[in-house]
Amino acid sequence: MRIKDMLSAFEETAPFSLQEEYDNSGLQLGHPDKEISKALICLDVSPAIVEEAIRESCDVIVSHHPVIFKGLKKISGTSYTEKVIIEAIRHDIGIVSVHTNLDNVQRGVNRELAQRIGLVGMRILSPRSGLLKKLVTFCPTAQANAVRMALFEAGAGRIGDYDCCSYNIEGHGTFRAGDTAKPFVGNLNELHTEPEVRIETIFPAYLEESVIAALHKSHPYEEVAFDIYSLDNSFENAGSGIYGELPDPMTETDFLGMLKNVLQIPVLRHSPFRGKMISKVALCGGSGSFLAPRAIHAGADAFVTAEVKYNQFMDAMQYLLMVDAGHYETEQFTKELLAGIIQKKFINFAVLISQVNTNPVHYY
Repeated sequence: MRIKDMLSAFEETAPFSLQEEYDNSGLQLGHPDKEISKALICLDVSPAIVEEAIRESCDVIVSHHPVIFKGLKKISGTSYTEKVIIEAIRHDIGIVSVHTNLDNVQRGVNRELAQRIGLVGMRILSPRSGLLKKLVTFCPTAQANAVRMALFEAGAGRIGDYDCCSYNIEGHGTFRAGDTAKPFVGNLNELHTEPEVRIETIFPAYLEESVIAALHKSHPYEEVAFDIYSLDNSFENAGSGIYGELPDPMTETDFLGMLKNVLQIPVLRHSPFRGKMISKVALCGGSGSFLAPRAIHAGADAFVTAEVKYNQFMDAMQYLLMVDAGHYETEQFTKELLAGIIQKKFINFAVLISQVNTNPVHYY
């Protein structure tokens, strides 16, 4: 397959438009039409990762963290980023990164971590707003159901755990077909009144192209009348962090012990014990301490993330157990997530999960 086929698979799971403004997810190095046969999956692209790709005959590297975050003014091999780029180009290895767009979807990085520690009833901790749009269209009564179903198949009409959501009003549309028109109903140059249904449904902005294409394909009219409105509603299927419930409440010490075992980490940083049982847990893989107020508002008993500052421990300790479990450690399962996305879409494509530990933080 080609690199752009792999990018399309990632787009289906984690649309690249959902990445944060500072991010640089997507194709980092290589041509979209490059033919590939074997991928190496990692968290970070380091010189050791490139060496592993060369050794294992991988022609594309898929990472979580982008190797190129900012513009490069030179590529002289003095930094690890420059060394990676030089060696990857020399050996014709493409590089694809799937970062905050994978953090910001319901079935992404945070869900992968939440499942590992056994959370159930998971929901997005900080849903994104400004991602939803409303489509309003008008269709002859007899064809309205077919148009609705086409829109639903394209991804419209999903609200939380419900799909096929729409609102419909019966009325009458008027139009007059011109000399060159080919009307579905009515006659040329005659004013026509047609019983119609006004169909309203919502969709995430990144699906607009496919939703409009489905509308045009399914609608019987030569000229399809429709309106699109931008909405300020929160989109519950995209955003930062996740929270859920443990199947059985745990003591604080048992909870931390479970975390250490799941994450295979020798030490955890945490706020003082509050003497409370841990039932509701919020988490955000990687640097997610900015979500602590959201975790508190959600009523979480514990918040698991990484890179927590001194004052953030102080601010949160009266409300919940704040746990810093390490950036690499809380994102380590992303490799399996990325590999699974590829393998589900391309059954016969070779995928290798890197054996190189790129964690720059060590414990003594």
